[in-house]
Amino acid sequence: MVNTADAGDPERLVLFGSFTSSSSYKPMLFLALSGLPFSFRTVNLKNGVQKSPDYLAVNRYGQVPALRHRGLTVVQSNVILDYLARATGCFEEAAEQARWTAREWLSWESDAITNVAKVRHYSRFRAVDPAVMSYFRPLAEAALGFVDTALADGRDWLVDGDAPSIADIGCWGRMVFMAEGGLEIARWPHLQRWAARLQALPGFALPYDLIPKKDTEFAGR
Repeated sequence: MVNTADAGDPERLVLFGSFTSSSSYKPMLFLALSGLPFSFRTVNLKNGVQKSPDYLAVNRYGQVPALRHRGLTVVQSNVILDYLARATGCFEEAAEQARWTAREWLSWESDAITNVAKVRHYSRFRAVDPAVMSYFRPLAEAALGFVDTALADGRDWLVDGDAPSIADIGCWGRMVFMAEGGLEIARWPHLQRWAARLQALPGFALPYDLIPKKDTEFAGR
């Protein structure tokens, strides 16, 4: 069962997700770094709860994450990041070009860095023909290499500026599990330094430390 009851307060952010999901980690990391109060509702993917009628009424795709806020329901992790930046003002770039560049990174992430998630999934959760892994691993490595090259000019963040944006949260949120797919971050030194900067931010936590296994209320800070 999933607790789909209304939060009562329309201003209360309610996030549905799973602790094993990189897609869930992205908005969870946004909320943790922002310090905003929110409610977490767990969706047990192992038990197939995401396909239950109650949850399908929240997210018709039967996937995590989903966000409810101000009477709206928003699904798909990068769309949720876009919404959160607009609704809260956190991690939103001031300049219009920078805002579009951040969203450009998110669109690219969904095509390219998602291959890192596939390699992790096929390494940990589902055995596949070696030919399948031989196809996806080079794509994952190429995506990580692209981010590493983008950061090689000395910039601190993907959208060049003084602070991280939803581009950094979205891209890191997907690649965070790279080691579970046998992709060692030390191979990409610029990416590794960027990840260290993210990890030094107040409120940062890795997925298994951040995402609870049961419904939880986060007070914010």
